Parts: sequence; structure tokens; C-alpha cells
Amino acid sequence: AEAAARQMKELAYFSGYVGASNIPAITLATRLIEIADDNMQAVFFTTGGAEANESAFKTARFYWKARGQAEKVKVIARFQGYHGLTLQAMSATAMGVAYWKMFEPRVPGFVHVQTCYPYRYQGAKPGETVGQAAARELEETILREGPDTVAAFIGEPIHGAGGVFYPTDDYWPRVREVCTRYDVLLIADEIITGFCRTGRWFALAHWQVKPDMLSFAKGVTSGYLPLGGIMVNKAIKEVMDGVKPEDRWLHASTYSAHPTCCAVALKNLEIMQRERLWENAAKMGERLHTALVAAFGDHPNVGDIRGGKGLMAAVEFVQDRSTKENFAADQKVAPRLQAAMMTRGVVTRTRPTAGPHPAPGDMVFFAPPLVVTEAHIDRLVSVARDAVKVVLGA
Repeated sequence: AEAAARQMKELAYFSGYVGASNIPAITLATRLIEIADDNMQAVFFTTGGAEANESAFKTARFYWKARGQAEKVKVIARFQGYHGLTLQAMSATAMGVAYWKMFEPRVPGFVHVQTCYPYRYQGAKPGETVGQAAARELEETILREGPDTVAAFIGEPIHGAGGVFYPTDDYWPRVREVCTRYDVLLIADEIITGFCRTGRWFALAHWQVKPDMLSFAKGVTSGYLPLGGIMVNKAIKEVMDGVKPEDRWLHASTYSAHPTCCAVALKNLEIMQRERLWENAAKMGERLHTALVAAFGDHPNVGDIRGGKGLMAAVEFVQDRSTKENFAADQKVAPRLQAAMMTRGVVTRTRPTAGPHPAPGDMVFFAPPLVVTEAHIDRLVSVARDAVKVVLGA
């Protein structure tokens, strides 16, 4: 609040349109490039995550047009992915039909593949890991669509709203190899996973994978003010800088690089750095995952427990553990669990079953603040255990 007030008194607003900027925005962009380990070379600021992904999709098209490959316009995304709800972002999002049905037709050119969902992935060949199979499916989809038509692949390093799906460790390195092999840009949607959430500044660092573009929002200001953006690597930046003036990257918005929002983000990142909040996220995330396994590992209605990389975890509930049969939707297991936890003082997010197996089952998500303590973690798990007893009777 003090950082916002100081900036408002000095320069409350300044346009970020073509060629214009301000000191907080320039300073923040420099800092973001530093924490991205110099993989990224330029930053464009938006007001949120959906707008960031819209900007990434436009930038992918721009990049290939500038390189004389205007037919590369398709974007491959993943089922259960969430990338926002503006029209292009909604077309990339694929959490069932709920976000689509009242707004279709979707933007053409978005193609979906299975994600790396170890608990329910379908189609792995004998001897393949789920990560290998999911990366192979991506490669086969690129070949089917035609590499000369595919601009980019977008994915969350660890899924957020779709189900907190943790990939196998071989998945992202293979995805990077596939994208490189077929000249497909890799867009990392770090809108949820970025800024210490997974125990790293950015989640793809867990697998030593470098994207071509990175979208961010949420954690950059810890929600104090709206801000998002994209970062692009050196190859994309050089193409953007190398076009004729009349073909320049003509993309902007009124509140892009808002000085007050950027000042708040700078203070937020300063606090994260000073308090080394990635370390707390990693430590408390391990405690959370261990506690969830201890509480629910033997429960007859728990199919999968996901977590271990920072403060992102989930428990997936099923009717029959041996067959992975989901509860019927009319049993409303996830909403009832959410309500039971709410009455006990814990606010969390759930996702109801999306249909019969292999669709996801009822899920409860855990994403506590980066400053969470051991006592808070223990309380979360205790409340979850009590809620499950009330709803499922075991």
C-alpha cells in the first residue's frame, strides 16, 4: 500500500503505448529478466493472465509472419488446461464444455491433446511412461496438423484450475525437444505457478526447461493490484526488432505498464527475495504433501494425491478406488467437501467430477499463501480430514 501511495503521488499513470514507458515499468522488466535467468530478453505488461495469453498468441503469429511463414497460426493446448476466458484464451482452455458452450464458435486454429495426467492418461504404449506418451501424442498431433501450420504449444508447468496435475519428470524435457524439432514455439503459462508458488521463481526450472515465451500474472503482485504480462526470448526479440517500421509489433492496451501496478510488483518481488519465500513454499509444500498422504493415502475413496513441488496440492476422490470410477455428478461430492471445509474456517477451491473415467473425479485443491506456517498446514489437513468424514462417512 505504501509503495502504491508513493508512486501515485509521483506519477499515478502514464501511457505505455508504442515507444512510451515509465521508470517503474522499466525497472520491473529488468528485474523479471534477471529472475528468468536471462533466458528472456523483453517484457510486455498486461492487466491480467488472460490478456497475457492473448498477447502470447498474437506474438506467436507475428513471429512467424515476420519470418515469412504466415501459415503457422495454430496453437496446440491441452485438455484440462486453463488459460483464461477471453475469446482466444477460452479457445485454448479445455476444462470440458462449460466455458465454451454459451460463447461458441471458438476461435479457429486451437487444437488439443491429452495432458500428462499420470493417474488417468489413456494410450500409453507398453514400456512408455505417461510423460513419454503425452509428448509422443504432441509430436503426432504436430505431424497430423502439419508443422508448417503450427505456431505454438502452450501449457501450465503444473496444472492449476484443471486439477493440479503433476507431470512425470521426463515430460517437459521431451516437450521442449518436440517443439524445437518442429519449429513450434513453447509458451509456458506460469500465471499460477510463477513467483515462488512451486518453490522456484518459475516452475519450468524444476525440469531445466527454457520456454520461448512465458506468460505471468497473479503472483507478480501477490494480487494487490492487477498486473500480468509476457516475456519473450532472444530469438523472438530479434525478429520483433528486425521488421520494417510499418510491420512493427503493434500491440498495446491503455493500462499496460501501469506505473503504480509496476511499483507494487517491484516491492512484492523485493519482499519475496528478502524473505526467501521460495524456500518456505518448498518446505511447507513438502509438509503439506506428506500430511495429505498420511491422512488420505489409505482412504477407500481417494484415488490420487498430488503435491510436493511447493504450495500446490490436490486430492482426487473416486467412488471405486480399484476401477477409478467417479462419483455421480448429482452426489455433488466436491461442492459438499468445499462447504464442509468452509464451515470449519478453511476457504479452498474444488472441482466437481467431469464425467466417467477417464474424466477427472471430484477434487479438492490446496494452495495456501507463501507465508503459511507449519501450524497452518496442519490445520488445513485436519479440516480436510474432518470434512471428508462428514461427507463420505469414513
